Amino acid sequence: MTGPGQAAAPEQAAPGQATQGRAAPAAGQVGPGQVGYAQLWTVDPAAWRATGVAWASLAGLGERRAGELADGATVLRSGWSGQAAGAAEVRLAELRAELLTLAPAAIEADQTLAEFAARLTAARARLSAAVTLADTAGVLVDRWGQVRPDPGRLPADRAGPPVVAVASAIRGALDLAAAADREAADRLGQLAEAAGSGWSARPPPGRPAPGTDPNLVNLWWTGLTPAERRWLVGHEPDLVGRLDGIPAVARDQANRLLLGARREALLAQWGQLLARVPRGPVELAGLRRIDAALAGLDALAARLAAPETPRAYLLGLEVGGEGRAVVALGNPDRATGILTYVPGMTAGLDDATGELGRAARVLSRCAELAPGEETSAVLWLDYDAPDFLHEAALDWQARAAGDGLHRFQEGLRASHDGPAARQTVLGHSYGSLVVGTAARDHGLAADALVFVGSPGVGVAHASELGVPPGQVWASTAPDDVIRLTRPPGELIRPAINGISPLGALTDLLAGPGDERWFGRDPANPALDGMAKIVLGR
Repeated sequence: MTGPGQAAAPEQAAPGQATQGRAAPAAGQVGPGQVGYAQLWTVDPAAWRATGVAWASLAGLGERRAGELADGATVLRSGWSGQAAGAAEVRLAELRAELLTLAPAAIEADQTLAEFAARLTAARARLSAAVTLADTAGVLVDRWGQVRPDPGRLPADRAGPPVVAVASAIRGALDLAAAADREAADRLGQLAEAAGSGWSARPPPGRPAPGTDPNLVNLWWTGLTPAERRWLVGHEPDLVGRLDGIPAVARDQANRLLLGARREALLAQWGQLLARVPRGPVELAGLRRIDAALAGLDALAARLAAPETPRAYLLGLEVGGEGRAVVALGNPDRATGILTYVPGMTAGLDDATGELGRAARVLSRCAELAPGEETSAVLWLDYDAPDFLHEAALDWQARAAGDGLHRFQEGLRASHDGPAARQTVLGHSYGSLVVGTAARDHGLAADALVFVGSPGVGVAHASELGVPPGQVWASTAPDDVIRLTRPPGELIRPAINGISPLGALTDLLAGPGDERWFGRDPANPALDGMAKIVLGR
């Protein structure tokens, strides 16, 4: 297992490790279908990631060439007729269809290689942890991954458990890399086989209706053949891209295929508004909104095409209104831990990459704490966030978002591979009200909830949120203006009691109370039943 275009590196010792003496159990011996110790130390995951990006770039090339064929066919029709012209048009249509099938295949190759690179990175992190354990425990590891006690540090009568622990840790890292290698080879082999058959498939019967239970959607999807799934991705990307319960890889392929159409839709809206004469405040505001959405869409497309790690998966995209986007960093179906981040007021497509950056910072911290684990962070911006304070003073947008967030979390559970992941949902500002309302009214497939800078989450007690005891956390910065919010009645009461506006403001600034606009302050440790809701105590 080497990087693309690389020869297998010569075996060498891991940094700081002894290579002398007779080794104990051969944790790093290589058998059929296995990965060697030296191979894992020298493999370059970034090279595999770059190869995947190169494959993904072919999707755009195929679409451009298909467009050129369509334009050529239009020119031919205008000046050529008869039987030969008809035959030529049919053949051009066939060639165009073949070029369009390249796009989902190229995206699938990119996904496969990106996930391979991610698992190699996790395996190398585990191997590094095993080497650190060996250094600490007084165990020597040679260049082949064989282990033995250091006679100067570890007496023979106490050597057994440490040696076994190090050997087991090394074996676990190598096994993870070998499993990743086999899976990637299998997926690429299936892709090549499908390409050889011409991607032939008939449209599958039946379609889940919007709002269908994600578990039923997943059951329907897994009942399809691989050829039928690929047909749906290529011919009905709108359906595949929006259905919770369909695996992330398929939704990502479908939504990436729609990027061009989404941009064209925004340009069409822009042209319609620009054509209106005279243009009033409504048209000018619409043009500004579309300009911002186009900039946000272009920035998102650039992130999707970048060779950054972890790879971004586009799980949802809408350009109407303020725009919506659901983007995962890392494949959530493969992760052992998943964070769903719900942003707050003013969030929209125009700053989707900025919000994604906040999710990325949390994911980076996860990698620091558990470098050998695969984790995923999801930006869930699939609701109409309030733009102004008078909108944020009402909870109807949070209530409207509840069912969608519920279905999304259920979909993550339904499409996940292997043992269930630990799912955490984090809401910031107004997004915390979205999370709290969804948990209260619909239930969330979540193992923990986190509220940051919250104006209240719509409940008075953690038990109303439906997550395990002690798994609700909250934090508010000391200088966050959200600490000055009060319940509506508390703001009206001073006027009723004849207190001057200045006096009421003085009372508010005197210090934070226990109540927020939408209920009790979740970050206050003194509240009955909410004592567990403190981040970093």
